[in-house]
Amino acid sequence: MSKSISLFSALLCTLIWGTTFIAQDTGMDNIGPFTFNAVRFFVGFLAILPLVILFELKKIKSELKIDKKTFSIYSLLIGLSLFLGSALQQVALLYTDVANAAFFTIFYVPMVPIIIFLYGSKGLHWSVWPSVILCLIGGYLLTNFYDATVRLGDTLVILGALFWSTHIIFTGIIVTKYDLPLTLGAIQTLIVAFFSFLIGIIYEEFVYTYILMEIYSILYAGILSGGFAFVLQIYAQKNITAAPAAIIFSLEGVFATIAAWFILNQILDINNLLGCFFILCGVLLSQLLPLIKIKKA
Repeated sequence: MSKSISLFSALLCTLIWGTTFIAQDTGMDNIGPFTFNAVRFFVGFLAILPLVILFELKKIKSELKIDKKTFSIYSLLIGLSLFLGSALQQVALLYTDVANAAFFTIFYVPMVPIIIFLYGSKGLHWSVWPSVILCLIGGYLLTNFYDATVRLGDTLVILGALFWSTHIIFTGIIVTKYDLPLTLGAIQTLIVAFFSFLIGIIYEEFVYTYILMEIYSILYAGILSGGFAFVLQIYAQKNITAAPAAIIFSLEGVFATIAAWFILNQILDINNLLGCFFILCGVLLSQLLPLIKIKKA
């Protein structure tokens, strides 16, 4: 039952992430990327904070009495990874299109198992590698990347993918030690908002009127994606290890394509449909093949 809840959390989280690409792109019509992220993630923090007070405030002392230092270090690492990943992705959208950004973002799918493998982890099932390849092929077909021009912004997205992968890995580690998903979600969003504000106030202008012009994009990207989706990610990784979780999260490209078709009336061609199929196959392989081994055992 707990594995099923984690899978549902991962899928719902991925659905929100996929549909947020549109809000991220349109939300910078009148404000800068760091202003957008500062307000977006602070809104996410405000959305999670009441839930922390209601459900985890009493539990925090008992969970942290063993080792507060470890929790603080990993929380900071997770927050910084999220800040760097989201900042690079947001800035990159100024210099590249959504298709390139979506394709290069899913490079965290191979990066997660590679980093885990390099650190000598024995917890990787062999099915991860073909699943990663299928997801990359699917992402390539899904975004029509072959019709786009590689831009300098794509380098920023690839670098951002590295920090998305460390965010997934650090989250996978901390959720096995502490049962505080809402608290961790609130802390990481506050860290992102704080660092985004520091950079934004130096290089950009915080104009209240302009921020209000992007309020709908900010609320969607803040409350759902910046707030609840990252909490859902933490719930998901309680019972799904980092590498398979990254493969499931690659479905955000599928959801982004479906959202563009449904909301923006964009036409799905045969390559888009094949891309969806390859990613779905990769996700299913990563989840089903390890179960065959367990049943044989």
